[in-house]
Amino acid sequence: MEGENKKRVLLPRYQQVAVEIAERIADNRYRVGEKIHARSTLASNFNVSPETARKAINVLVDLDIMEVRHGSGAYVLSREKAKVYFEKYQDVQSAQEIKNDIQTSIENQKQELNNMTQLLDQLFAQTKRVHNVAPFVPYELTLTEAAEHLEQTVNELNIWHETGATIIAIQQKEQLLLSPGPYAKICAGDTLFFVGNELVLQRMQHLFYPDK
Repeated sequence: MEGENKKRVLLPRYQQVAVEIAERIADNRYRVGEKIHARSTLASNFNVSPETARKAINVLVDLDIMEVRHGSGAYVLSREKAKVYFEKYQDVQSAQEIKNDIQTSIENQKQELNNMTQLLDQLFAQTKRVHNVAPFVPYELTLTEAAEHLEQTVNELNIWHETGATIIAIQQKEQLLLSPGPYAKICAGDTLFFVGNELVLQRMQHLFYPDK
């Protein structure tokens, strides 16, 4: 019942009462030909005003689910039409719930995307601060056989002028060359350690792998 009440809150109260009466008729709790209680009793049963109860009955009368006999009262006219009305209401509510679920999902995805964007911005800012405040934190680039300019020296490549990078070490197999001089030769398999601003990694990659 909690779920049903949650769905029906979308309707005006008199329509909610009309749906509840139709449901009782469809379930055969109110039988065809049976007289429905006077508006005051109906209002009491559904905890609404007599005017709201009157509007609910009028809805069902308009749909030929009930009829009002003057001087006598309101009677159940058609169980089949009550079932159709109640089923249509359920279909509309189901569609509305699906729509609400989709909208909720979209909002959640937007929030997750915003959170992801904020985290990426924070990461970028933090990385930039690290390299600005501590430029000695080196970048690394390992050269493969596909790299260009192999077997040339640091001086021949004019690396600092070309990229702005300062090579502080070269790992060659088992040997680590610290502060390599201008005549240090760069070979396949070497890992270059260098420092500079945030653009030097891209420039170094482009120097050795210009087609990527």
